[in-house]
Parts: sequence; C-alpha cells; structure tokens
Amino acid sequence: MNVSKKHEKINCFRFVSMKKKNVIIISAASVIAVLLVVGIVFASLWYIDNRRPGFEKEFVLLVYPDTDASRVLDALCEDGCARNRGSLERCFGRIGVVEKMKPGRYPIRTKYPPIYVARMLAYGWQEPTVLTLSGTLRNKGRIAQRIASQMMVDSTSVMNALNDEVFLSDYGFTPENVFALIIPDSYQMYWTASVREIFDRFKKEYDEFWTPERVRLAGAQGLTPVEASVMASIVCGETLKDFEYPLIAGVYLNRFHRGMKLQADPTICFCYDYTLNRVLKKHLSVDSPYNTYKYAGLPPAPINVPSKACIEAVLHPDTHNYLFFCANPDFDGTHRFAATYVEHQRNAREFQRALTARLKAKGAGSK
Repeated sequence: MNVSKKHEKINCFRFVSMKKKNVIIISAASVIAVLLVVGIVFASLWYIDNRRPGFEKEFVLLVYPDTDASRVLDALCEDGCARNRGSLERCFGRIGVVEKMKPGRYPIRTKYPPIYVARMLAYGWQEPTVLTLSGTLRNKGRIAQRIASQMMVDSTSVMNALNDEVFLSDYGFTPENVFALIIPDSYQMYWTASVREIFDRFKKEYDEFWTPERVRLAGAQGLTPVEASVMASIVCGETLKDFEYPLIAGVYLNRFHRGMKLQADPTICFCYDYTLNRVLKKHLSVDSPYNTYKYAGLPPAPINVPSKACIEAVLHPDTHNYLFFCANPDFDGTHRFAATYVEHQRNAREFQRALTARLKAKGAGSK
C-alpha cells in the first residue's frame, strides 16, 4: 500500500514537471515568435524608411521661408507620388524637419528613400539652379519678372535694386546704365540667392567678359565698355538676324565717327516705352536725350540689355562705307544697305511700295 502511494506521488511529480516544462517551452516559443515578428516589422520599417526608393515620379520641390512642413508632405505625396506617407512622417519626426526645414530648391528623384529627403530638407542639401537671361530684355520690369520667375526673390525686390542708386554704386553703375551690367547668359547659383548675391554674380560675369582685349577693342572704336553696350543695344534693337549684327554695327560706327546723328529708330521706341508699332515722322520730335534724331552722339545709356553677340559685333564690326539701311521689301527680316542718301531713298521707296501693296492685299482679303 505504501509502495503504491509512493509510485502515485512520483508519477504525479513527473506529470507536473512535464507540464511546467511544456509551459516554459511554449512561453519561450511565444516570446521568440513575438520578438521575431517585432524584428521583422522593425526591419521592414527600417528598409522602407532608409533603403527603398520612396517616390514614383521625379519633380522639383520649392520650399519658401514660410512654407509649412505639412504642405511639404502634401507636395511630396501628390507631386512626387510618395509610396508611403507614413514613412515620410516618421522620418520627418526622427530628423526634426518641422523645426529644421530650410528654404531651397530640392529635386526629388524616384531613387531617394524618405530618410534622405528628410535630411535634405533639414540640412538644406539643395542643388544649384541655372538663372537664364536671354532674349529681348527691354525694360527693368521684364528683367525683374524674368529673375523672379526662376529664383526665390520676388520681382519687387529686384526692381527696387535696379532703381537703387546707392546699391548700384557698389558695382560702379547707376539706375540709368544698369543694363550694361547685365551680360545675358546662364548663371549657376542657388535658388535661394539674395538680390545682393545675384548682382554679385552679374558683376563677376561682367568683369570676366570685359577682358583687357575687349576693353582695347572698344577703345579702338572710341568707346568705353559701357558705351560699347549702348551701341550694341541699338544694334540689338534693329534686327533679329545675328548675321546682320556686324553690318549694322558698322553703319552706326561709321555715322558715329563722322559726327552724324545716329537716327536710330530703336531709340525712339525706347522714348515711348516700346509702345509704338511703327515709328512715324511725328514721333521723331520727342524731346528726350535718347532721341538720336534730335541729338548727336550716343544716348546716355543702353536702351535694352544687349546680347553678347551684339557687343561682339560692335567690337568686331564689318568694314564698309555704308551709312544707311532700310527693311528689305521681301519682308524676310533682313535689310538693304546704302553708302549714299540717294541710294537709301531709292531702297526706302521700294520698301514703301511693297508695304503699301501688302497692306492693300491684306485689306482686300479681309473683305
């Protein structure tokens, strides 16, 4: 009897021990499973945040000083088609983008993971942009708009600088001749550049363009660099055909050296703020120092921002004896040149007849 009870106790102990072991094994397995799941989740999130390309489209993100971080998140999700907004929000929080975000121009590429974009915004890792000034730049308003459309600065700030005598004196220019400072080109700089930094870049380009050799060539024509830009601005206003620049520069330099009035129509257009469709005889009496029909010599300052090609044409004009030119009656944008006034009058009458016939034909066609 005692032996039987003893065996029962032993068996009961073994059962309890096995049960405890099973519980421990199951508990350990559960913990390992939970840790494994947590590890997989964290590894997945880490991969999504740090390694996986985060965007489906590439675009340029512009961040202004007053831009809210939530708006930046919206832009990244909408314009860049972010794969995972939650990942961006985690990375923004981890890096502290809300507090640290810097203004800038940020190209967003599909290969960038969210963490890189967060760091880029927090640390200001923007890429340089290219400010392009080309084409017809005939007034300060257009220049200001052209710059503001490509940079963070606003057009009002640029316009104020273009008219600020004290500001421009730092560069050796005035509000009247500031067009000569700007050399049309492509300028690489950061989108966040201030007005001062933009003008510093203009002056650097100006100094690099006006080499001692170019200054010498201008002097050979009896011109300073600014005066060469004045002459070049007139050439730019006369034709859109690059190959005619040296020809027309030669005409005006011939007149200039002979002490003749330049009688340049573009200067009359400048007097009327470029509102004229055609220069007529009644317009030639306007009282302005820019009226080259009334006053001999060069105008006080450039009438537009001349291109490099026009400046080079003034420095390297064609050598000829032409003193006059007028539009070609073929209406192809070119001109006919003449050495004498009689020849010029003949060319002008031929053009006028062609113009009258053309206008008459247009009038008949509209009936």
